[in-house]
This record gives sequence, C-alpha cells and structure tokens, in this order.
Amino acid sequence: MTDLSLWQYALIGLVFVWSGFVRSGLGFGGAVLALPFLLLIHDDPLVFLPLIAAHLLLFSSLTVIMNNRRQPETAQQTGSAGGSVDWRYLGHMLLVMMIPKLIGVFGLLTLPPKIMSLIIFVIVSGYALSYIFNRPFRSNSRVVDTLFLMLGGYISGTSLIGAPLIIAVAAQHVAREKLRDTLFVLWFVLVSIKMAAFVWAGVDLQLIHHLWLLPCVTVGHLIGLRFHNRMLHNDSGQFFRVLGVTLLVTSAVGLGKVFMT
Repeated sequence: MTDLSLWQYALIGLVFVWSGFVRSGLGFGGAVLALPFLLLIHDDPLVFLPLIAAHLLLFSSLTVIMNNRRQPETAQQTGSAGGSVDWRYLGHMLLVMMIPKLIGVFGLLTLPPKIMSLIIFVIVSGYALSYIFNRPFRSNSRVVDTLFLMLGGYISGTSLIGAPLIIAVAAQHVAREKLRDTLFVLWFVLVSIKMAAFVWAGVDLQLIHHLWLLPCVTVGHLIGLRFHNRMLHNDSGQFFRVLGVTLLVTSAVGLGKVFMT
C-alpha cells in the first residue's frame, strides 16, 4: 500500500468506515461488503485481507466482552440468560467447518490475485442478487446445513466472505439476540487461523496502516452498534435491497476490470 496515491488512501479510509459499520450493525459483512470496493481501488486481496482480519479480531472480541458484562442487567428484558453466545451450536459449526477452512486458506495463498478477485466478485454478485430479491440462502435439512457450513468455511478460508452461507444455517438454530455475538466468536476463531497462515507464509500484515485505519473502523463500528439496536426491532428489508443493488453494480464493474486487464 506504500505506492498508492492520496485519493486512493482517502477512499480506502471511507471503505473501512463502512466495513466497521456493517460488521457491528449486522454481525457480518466486514469483508463481503467491503472487499468489492477495496478491489476497485487496488486489485490485490492479500493487501486488504490482513487489515480486515485484524480489525475483526479486535472489534468482535471487544463487542462480545462488553455484551457479556451487560448480560446480567439485560437478561430479564431479552430473555437471553446464560450469556450472549450460543457455545453449544458454535462448537458444532467449528467442527464441521474446520477442514474446509484450512483447505480454503491454502487456496488463498496459492491462487494468483486476479483469480481470487474474480472469485470474490462472482460470489458477491450471488449474495447481492439474494438481497435484491429477498431470497436469502436458506437451509431446510441437516444435510444442507452441513453443506452450507462446509462451503461457507471454504469460502471464508479463501477470502473471508463466506458469512451469508454460514448465517443461513446459524440463524435457524441460534436465538436472534445471541446470533451476532455467536457469529463474532466464530469469526474470531476462523480469522485467527487465517492470520496465523498469513504470518507463516510471510504475507505483509500492513501493520503501519493500522495506525490510521483503526480510527476509521472505530467510527463505523460505533455507528453500527446503534444501527444494530434499531434493527432488532425493525424490518431491514429495504436496507438490504439497496445494499444488494450497490454490491451488484460494484461487482459488475469489478468483473469488467478483471476481464479487461
């Protein structure tokens, strides 16, 4: 990132504000809803994935810790006694996803950036269409649950954008008030594996850029926390439709850029 221009740094900062917002507001999306924009600025996933991963580790752990400290005070109001994380189902998901996750990490470290960008834009286009037509990925059987988790784990290993498939399963088995924090702990474990792989493979973690990107993510994170509280009590269908259109247009531009280079 040291060779980028000033306008590119400014756009990257704005995208990371957006990344922090969707991660804390939705419980997922810090990568899937930010990578398409970042790849339009600089077409190399391995530049941005370490940054996104580090931010997720920090803010997901802080959110879960703070929510569990407040849990005794809010348990009677939400009916969610026993903490904000469904540890039983979390363990089940990790057991199913671990091997596909490791295979995906290996693919990320071996595939060329152009191929990875192509894969990311195609996957995000599929997610965008599901948002636009209000047809989210759903699982209706234990076999489909397992397939979705395995595929989500693999995609998460390659690019950190397997969340919608994983959520399709988790949302049917985890109470709504525990879903976000359960997902945060899941992302923490999965991203820790990816960060370890980055360190082992000698990938540049872009540590110097955390100094100016962390404040950007923090702003988005704080706004997202307020949005999450509102979303628990309101219909968010319109938001996802607008989001889907934005992602689809962005992915189309990104795919065009990949094919023309």
